[in-house]
Amino acid sequence: MPSQPQGHLSRRTFLAVSAAAAGSAAAIARGEHPDATRPDAPAPDKASDKPSDKEDGARGPRMKLAEALPPSPGPLWRLAKQCGVEHAVVTSGGTSNSGDGKPGEPPWGRPALERVKRPYDEGGFKLVVIEWSPPLTKAKLGLPGRDEEIETVCELVRNMGALGISVWCYEWMVLGVLRTSSTLRGHGGALVTGYDHAKLKDLPPNEYGEVKDEKLWASLEYFLKRVLPVAEKAGVKLAMHPDDPPLSPIRGVARIMRSVENFQRLVDLVPSPSNGITLCQGNFTLMTDDLPAVIRKFGREKKIFFVHIGDVRGTPEKYVEVENFHDEGKTDLMACLRAYRDVGFDGVCRPDHVPMEGDSNDKLGRSMIGRLFAIGYIKGLEDAVYWERR
Repeated sequence: MPSQPQGHLSRRTFLAVSAAAAGSAAAIARGEHPDATRPDAPAPDKASDKPSDKEDGARGPRMKLAEALPPSPGPLWRLAKQCGVEHAVVTSGGTSNSGDGKPGEPPWGRPALERVKRPYDEGGFKLVVIEWSPPLTKAKLGLPGRDEEIETVCELVRNMGALGISVWCYEWMVLGVLRTSSTLRGHGGALVTGYDHAKLKDLPPNEYGEVKDEKLWASLEYFLKRVLPVAEKAGVKLAMHPDDPPLSPIRGVARIMRSVENFQRLVDLVPSPSNGITLCQGNFTLMTDDLPAVIRKFGREKKIFFVHIGDVRGTPEKYVEVENFHDEGKTDLMACLRAYRDVGFDGVCRPDHVPMEGDSNDKLGRSMIGRLFAIGYIKGLEDAVYWERR
């Protein structure tokens, strides 16, 4: 069942926020500064008292909106900046397009990370999250060679700390993210992805054979006991992403990060201030009927390090992603944002998969128009939530 609304947003507040968001979008389309459309806007050199213009919100800290930006500057960089995004997430390993990388240089090495970070610094973005991993299949399965894989993670984490990149988003899926369709149609004909467990019944056995829950828990504990001391010293937080889909087993392979209870087991497995979670709302909403309560639970424990804001419609066995159209999914996004506010979450969030079409959608779910829609939607609701505390 969908999460139920908590509290009430007044009609006056909703209309004010909606009007401001619409004006800003029109201004950006014309190439103007968004405040130019507001007759009561403060002069450019005068600080605004809007909650969104204060790092700590109206009362207390507030989350920071980021975007998964490509490694080289382009139109999305400019538009995200115009929309007020100040933080960046990188989702693929490698070097920048500067051409000064060395052949065979590992992407987790210090020189490669410095080259990746430099354009974001020059573009006015703070790179705050790395959302890719070195090879970890042997580490996950406890196979010979896992210590070498774990050492690459330790090197990545040390270099992140040295460069001030504070969160590493990782996962513990042997078979990775799974979808059974990438050609479904959503609202207005938008292209969306989906998962239907019944379609996997006739697939051949996986290459790893049967993998049980406890094997993955044992390998995860071994991994964390070696990486977390390095992360603590480096000042980096490890944010575990849920299994996607949160369903187990699939083709004989267990998926352990599939429930709220298992995420509690994760943070208790190796207690550390660097051991926490990526609260991917599209996955967590398939684990619970009360997502705001889960946010409050882990938020009070200070274990939410990174947030993906998205949504789905369906069940773990069969669902479609509607993550750009937040009013179509299972969750009450405003209730979720109130929960983040109430627990004082001041970490980073980003919009997740965005199915909207209308421009280049060569990377499915990464449409530029869809991203801008999601940024505006989240910012409008977030401002409304923090205005309630004024």
